[in-house]
Amino acid sequence: MAPLHISFLLPTLLLVLLLVTKVAAKVPAVIVFGDSSVDAGNNNQIPTVARSNFEPYGRDFTGGKPTGRFSNGRIPTDFISKAFGLKPTVPAYLDPSYNISDFATGVTFASAGTGYDTATSDVLSVIPLWKQLDYYKEYQTKLRAYQGGNEANETINEALHLMSLGTNDFLENYYSTFPPSGRSSQYTTSQYQDFLIGIAANFVKELHKLGARKISVGGLPPMGCLPLERTNNIMDGNDCISNYNDVALEFNNKLNHLTVSLNKELPGSKLVFSNPYFIFLHMIRRPSFHGFEVTSVACCATGMFEMGYACNRNNMFTCTDASKYIFWDSFHPTEKANQIVSDYMIKHALAQFL
Repeated sequence: MAPLHISFLLPTLLLVLLLVTKVAAKVPAVIVFGDSSVDAGNNNQIPTVARSNFEPYGRDFTGGKPTGRFSNGRIPTDFISKAFGLKPTVPAYLDPSYNISDFATGVTFASAGTGYDTATSDVLSVIPLWKQLDYYKEYQTKLRAYQGGNEANETINEALHLMSLGTNDFLENYYSTFPPSGRSSQYTTSQYQDFLIGIAANFVKELHKLGARKISVGGLPPMGCLPLERTNNIMDGNDCISNYNDVALEFNNKLNHLTVSLNKELPGSKLVFSNPYFIFLHMIRRPSFHGFEVTSVACCATGMFEMGYACNRNNMFTCTDASKYIFWDSFHPTEKANQIVSDYMIKHALAQFL
């Protein structure tokens, strides 16, 4: 007969193991919608110039492979997936090298250059948000065939759904001068924000109808501090464009209010607002605290305006150590910056799902 203290200890250990197993399985998949901040290569499969499936993109990714991620390495959703005990990378839905067995634990429908506004996706002929939702419905059909109805429904209910978009609606659409934006003549800045908030609300409601319950709505970064915008801000000594940052703050405030409202409206939902603004600004204002040396320009090429095809491997100006830079190209963060932002999001917004 086992000693008495061991007899008591065994059930306790079993209970702990069961609890650990349960926690590890709380989020069985990460499902992603959005723009280039979370596109892992969907744009490789469509006719658009908004691509990054060539060197030097991906030079610090596993195997040094350019995948279509707009960075030198991993993007935030890759780090989030790993933090939740899932795969270290989230594959692109349109990538033919993956199938439903890969997508069962994580998939991104995101498309670089897109936004809430369909007019934004039209600028670079990329995948609009409504089409990403169509792909998600198609994915659910495949998942049910692969896992069976009950298991697939549980996967969908328990999966973490991440949304990351909105910057392009302002910088590539509303504030665009080449070509001039029709939206700026239709709406004031505040009205356009409200227009986008309405689209975001409807999108979240559609996700809820389709079974999503754990949803993160991502906010905007200080978009006036992107190297491309600073390059254009000659009159203010290439500092951040404060007006753009103010718009990001206002929009983020409205997104936050939206998540509070929808949490009350949608039964069983758990929405969170993931705000990258302040951690980004902290990196830019206090770079040495995070181990960065360069904030105003990017690593790739001159770092002032290049992204996409203008950021190519033949450019002699590209930096040798991207970890010293916050930005990889003039619009997108380095892998190191992506990890810092992801860690912040997990700690301050997504921890309740762990």
